[in-house]
Amino acid sequence: MHRLRLKFSRGYQLKFLSHLDLMRLWERVFRRARVELAYSEGFSPHPRISLAAPLAVGVISKSELMDVFLSRCITTGNFIQKVSPQLPEGIAIIDVQPVSLEAPSLQSRLRFAEYVVEVESQQGIEEIECSLKSLLALETLPWHHSRDTGERFYDLRTLLDDLWIAGEKGEAYMIGMRLRCDSSGSGRPEQIIKALGIAGAPASIERTRLIFT
Repeated sequence: MHRLRLKFSRGYQLKFLSHLDLMRLWERVFRRARVELAYSEGFSPHPRISLAAPLAVGVISKSELMDVFLSRCITTGNFIQKVSPQLPEGIAIIDVQPVSLEAPSLQSRLRFAEYVVEVESQQGIEEIECSLKSLLALETLPWHHSRDTGERFYDLRTLLDDLWIAGEKGEAYMIGMRLRCDSSGSGRPEQIIKALGIAGAPASIERTRLIFT
């Protein structure tokens, strides 16, 4: 068995693809590329493909990581040569590296995810910076949102690690944020924007980095 770690991007063309549909897309790509995947054991075997963290619908990224287990060894160059032509517009392989079969899973080591969120605001940069500092200064931030299973209540502050202004674009600001992304919970950029008191939905959200232990 052989294990490869892929770094790939998901662009605007496929930003509304769900996590499940993304995994199905990768399975079809590997099948068309005739890459021999390894399968799980048990009553219902499935390809051993695992993402570091699901990417929310509407979010783009240039830093997604995925482990792929293969039944036969293949060089990274040959893998890229086979797989890349099968990828649809909106997904591209950035890098491929071999990983030991004994190495910990991506999910077990993931701690934070960084994002850049574009928002439009009539506020000046000083007001935006003040809002960021005020939010970071809070010890707790009670929060709730509705889900299909009912209301969920939690402390949003525990999911926020850092905030900063990443740039300006006309009347829009690029707000950088580092959010928790592990088994204890995952922060959502649009909720942080709402907590900052910025009206309206973000113009774009990009996940720029995954941080591991």
